Amino acid sequence: MARRNVLELSEEDRLILEGVLARHSSPAGLARRARVVLLSAEGVSGVEIALRLGLTPEHVSRVRRRFLEQGVAGLSDRKKSGRKDHALPQATIEQIVQLAMSPPPAGRTRWTTRLLAREVGHTSGTVSKVLQANGLKPHLSRTYKVSKDPEFAKKVRDVVGLYLNPPTNAVVLSVDEKTQIQALERTQLPLPLRSGRASRHTHDYKRHGVLDLYAALEVATGKVVHQCTERHTAVEFLAFMKKVVRAFPRRDLHVILDNSSSHSTPAVKEWLAAHPRVKFHYTPTSASWLNQVEGFFGILGKQSLHLVDMPSKAALRRHIEAYLEGWNANPTAFEWTKPAAAIIRSHKRMLDHISGAVH
Repeated sequence: MARRNVLELSEEDRLILEGVLARHSSPAGLARRARVVLLSAEGVSGVEIALRLGLTPEHVSRVRRRFLEQGVAGLSDRKKSGRKDHALPQATIEQIVQLAMSPPPAGRTRWTTRLLAREVGHTSGTVSKVLQANGLKPHLSRTYKVSKDPEFAKKVRDVVGLYLNPPTNAVVLSVDEKTQIQALERTQLPLPLRSGRASRHTHDYKRHGVLDLYAALEVATGKVVHQCTERHTAVEFLAFMKKVVRAFPRRDLHVILDNSSSHSTPAVKEWLAAHPRVKFHYTPTSASWLNQVEGFFGILGKQSLHLVDMPSKAALRRHIEAYLEGWNANPTAFEWTKPAAAIIRSHKRMLDHISGAVH
């Protein structure tokens, strides 16, 4: 008959071990050792525990001994011994990191793991692990554009002030145009989504022309006044602004827009002078991200225009108007949270950074 060695378990230790079993994120080995100790505290024999948990009696004995000698802390996973002779010297790691962040050789646009591996005399797999451990991704790049508008700070304070502290009894609108929306018809019918298979479409298409979309996003509510046009000149912009004014009668309108030449023609300035309740607030040059309607255009592109299949411009117009009708039935207002001072500080840091960048 197997000898039963009952472990004495304090209430605190029991709660800790039961908590380990209750957490789905607990390592499997730690959870298994916790079960061994809990079963032992209930008087279950080592042989029986081994049978229940698929262990050997020797394994159960080692777990019990670890608990008796070190308590609950002794059940945690231990570091594996393993080989150490294959580890890279710190100097080699620093060499790989510095090379990856330096300009590539002549004729190359970027470093590759194989190119780096030849430079340092190691495998591309080793180099890849070093890059991953240091958060370096030479194969990826992003675009950026820093505004050099001399009135950047003044315009940011003006626009952000409208977002964070809008004038009382006035409407703040974010206005812009999304140009060159193509009516593309795939050469063959798209194949719909099926279980285990993504939707499919042909890579080639027929062009049926383009439309331009003017949009005025009401910052407070998220509702959008819109108009689809065949062109995007000052004539269409002025016609759209007249529509916006009719949509908000007897209200002061503060309109945020970019520096497009069509927004400041003599005809537009003359119209503004005749409508004193409409005031334009221009974003800095190369800072369209400051205009909230750009966020709406991004959502429109992903939800409505991505991989669209349209046999005509008329069909595209109906498609866009159907989306906007649904949007306005349940609009989403964007909440601006970053203060103007923080944007200006970040902009200054970026200007200082690019002034000393390596070319």
